[in-house]
Amino acid sequence: MTDDPAEMSMTAIVRALRGRTLSPVELVDAYRDRIEAGRDLRAYITPPGATARRQAQRAAERLARRDRGALLGVPIALKDLYATRGVRTTAGSRILRDWVPTGDAALVTRLRQAGAIIFGKTNLHEFAYGVTNANPWWGIAKNPIDPRRSPGGSSGGSAIAVVGGMCAAALGSDTGGSIRIPAALCGCVGLKPTRGALPLDGVFPLGWSLDHAGPLTRTVADAGLLFEVLAGRPAPRPVRTRGLSVGVVRGPLTTRIQPGVRARVEAASGALRRAGLRVRDVRIPELEWAVATQLVTLRAEASAVHARWIRRRPRSYGADVRVRLQLGALVSGADYVVAQRARHRIREAIGQAFSDVDILMLATAPMTAPLIGDRVVRWRGVAEPVDGALVRLTSPFNLSGLPALSVPCGLAGGLPVGVQLVGQWNDEARVLAVGRLIEELAQ
Repeated sequence: MTDDPAEMSMTAIVRALRGRTLSPVELVDAYRDRIEAGRDLRAYITPPGATARRQAQRAAERLARRDRGALLGVPIALKDLYATRGVRTTAGSRILRDWVPTGDAALVTRLRQAGAIIFGKTNLHEFAYGVTNANPWWGIAKNPIDPRRSPGGSSGGSAIAVVGGMCAAALGSDTGGSIRIPAALCGCVGLKPTRGALPLDGVFPLGWSLDHAGPLTRTVADAGLLFEVLAGRPAPRPVRTRGLSVGVVRGPLTTRIQPGVRARVEAASGALRRAGLRVRDVRIPELEWAVATQLVTLRAEASAVHARWIRRRPRSYGADVRVRLQLGALVSGADYVVAQRARHRIREAIGQAFSDVDILMLATAPMTAPLIGDRVVRWRGVAEPVDGALVRLTSPFNLSGLPALSVPCGLAGGLPVGVQLVGQWNDEARVLAVGRLIEELAQ
C-alpha cells in the first residue's frame, strides 16, 4: 500500500480510518495540497474550503468514539450539478453561477448519512451537454495524464480529481457516456448503474429519460462500495466468474477504433478466456441505430429542459451548447416518436443478446484522449466528429438503461484505454465481478 494518502484507494482509506492509522484531517490536507498543485488542470469549480476540514475534524472525533458509517471521514467530490445545501451549484454554467440550493440532492443526503465529507464541486461541460469539458465559463479542463489533451466529459472534473489524487472518489452523471468516457480517457473506473437504481432528485437534468448518476473511482472495489452506499443496498454475495460467458461486440459500430485501443481490448478478452471465462463474438445489428436515436432523443429532451432560458437569454450559453439547444428545438414530435420506437428495438435486441451471454464487452471509447481543440478524428481517410466518436460505444447503454462499467485496461501510446462491460438490468454485481477480474489481470 502506498504511503501517500492521496494515492490510496477508497477501500484502503476506509480500513485505515477505522484502524486509526490515518486521520480524516491528514487525508483532507493531502488532497487539498494536490488540488493546489494541480490548479491548472481545472478539476474543480468550487474547491473544498474550510468547511471540509471542519467536517474532517468531526469525523475524527466520531472515529475515536468508534462510531460507524460506511464512508465515515471519506472525502467525496461532486460533479457540480448535484444540489448542495448552502454551497453554490452552477451546473458548469453562467446562468446558475450564483445559485445556492437550500437542500441537498438525494444522493448527497445518502453520502452525508454514511459519514462522507462532501469535498467540493467538480468542473463539467456546461450543463453536462458535451464530452470535451471545454467549459467557457469555468475553464478548459485538462487530462491529468497529458494536460495537452481532453479529459473527456461531461464528468471530466470528477475523473481528473480521482486520477489526480484530489479526492477519494467522485460522483458524476452519464447521459450518453459522461461517466465512462472521462474514466476511460483519464484512466480510472466509471460505473453507470441500471437506469433508476440511483435517484436523480436534486441533480440538474440534461435528458430526462437518459440521465444516470454514478461513481468515478480508483478501483472497481471502490466503485462497488460507493454504489452500495448510494443505492442503499447490502453488499452482494461474491459472484463466481469462472464459466461466465462474455460476448465481445463486433460489427460496424466497433470497426472504427484506433489500433492501440483495439489491441488492449483484445488483450483483455484473451486474459478473460485464460481465466476460465467463455469468450465469444456477438453481433447486434440494431446498435447501428443508436447514434441517431440518441441524438434525436437527447436534443429534444435537453431543448425542453432549457426552453425558457434558450429563448430569453441565448447569449448566456457557450456557443457549442447554444447551437445544440437551438437545433433541439427543431426536432419534431414525429421525429421523437420514431426515435423511441427505434430505442425500443435496440433495447429488445440487446436483451436478446443476453439469452446467449452473461456480459457484453467492448471498448469504452474508440480512441485515446484527443488533443484539446481537436474537432474530428480520421479513420482511413473518413472523418468523424470527435464528439460523435466518443459517445458511439457508450450511448446504446443509456438508451437501454443497462449497467455499464469502464475499467482501465492498459495504455496505448502512453495514454489510458478503457474496456466497457455491460450487464443485464440490475446485474451490477456480475459486471463489477468481471471488472475486478480484468483489473487484477491487468496488473
